[in-house]
Amino acid sequence: MKHIANLKGTLLVPAADYDTDDARWRAVLARDARADGRFYFSVATTGVYCRPSCAARQPRRENVAFHATMADAEAAGFRACKRCKPNETLAWDAREKMVARACRFIEEAETPPTLDMIAADAGLSPYHFHRLFKQVTGVTPKAYAASHRANSVKGSLKGSRTVTEALYDAGFNASSRFYEGAKGMLGMTPKEYRGGAAGKTIRYAILPCTLGLMLVGATDVGVCTIQFGDDEQALQAALVAEFPEARFEGATERFGDWVKAALAFVETGEGAGKLPLDIAGTAFQRRVWAALQAIPAGETASYKQVAEAIGEPAAVRAVARACASNRIAVAIPCHRVVRADGSLSGYRWGVARKRTLLSREGNQ
Repeated sequence: MKHIANLKGTLLVPAADYDTDDARWRAVLARDARADGRFYFSVATTGVYCRPSCAARQPRRENVAFHATMADAEAAGFRACKRCKPNETLAWDAREKMVARACRFIEEAETPPTLDMIAADAGLSPYHFHRLFKQVTGVTPKAYAASHRANSVKGSLKGSRTVTEALYDAGFNASSRFYEGAKGMLGMTPKEYRGGAAGKTIRYAILPCTLGLMLVGATDVGVCTIQFGDDEQALQAALVAEFPEARFEGATERFGDWVKAALAFVETGEGAGKLPLDIAGTAFQRRVWAALQAIPAGETASYKQVAEAIGEPAAVRAVARACASNRIAVAIPCHRVVRADGSLSGYRWGVARKRTLLSREGNQ
């Protein structure tokens, strides 16, 4: 299976194979945008040909024929569908290249470009470009720009002599706008992040549970990590790697309540709602994590179902990546996401732990 290249850290879905009529028909049923430009299908009862992702009412299989090119479909006597306009729509490879160029345009701009500016550079209308960009990457141009700036903020704060210098390096033209958005990007103030979280208190505890050792870490805002492991030193090292200058302390009464709630959830499946969370991620990751929290205990969902739940049916691989990036086990229940056939896929803290959690919730 051929894989589409990443766009500066944005995970894209893999390009599927459409070598057989059965595979093509499955793509039509799924309205798989990845298949656009790779083949076309015609409908005998309407006399039109469409791209696989056409949103029109799906035809009966016996009325459908497949064509390698638009020319083949037209030679067979079919006309282009007026809804999906296959003769005006870019093939997937061309879309990928256009979006890659747009990402470079966003990254190289001194200040965040508007949608109109990016679309004009791509030679498309803002509406068409916005839809195409989101279809390819799984996020909007605005969300991509915000994620890029967040990474720029982090890099600039690590290397700049002052916060003021960093904000201009990251493309902010006013300090007020930088501070307005920076805490959401970083989970703390710019000064705290630049200093490796110097002066910031992160309380944590490591305690045994039926899944091995569990580390719970929290800021004053809420729980920032729940990790499982078998080695206490390895868990401690993972916690301090991101914020090497932070001050780490033991439990307070409030933090102790959060630890108890986390432990209760691990052991019984109850109590996660009592945990305030302090976690930062991209706009796309936050949407995925919110969808995971909406999966009830005792139920599971496939990666495809999660992608559909956030309105991004083609972003299955991006959803899987967001699940793998989750740092808060159980409270953001990525263990409830399984393969389409119900079998268990990978889990950051081990498939055996995933199976145990699901078994307790009645899924396995």
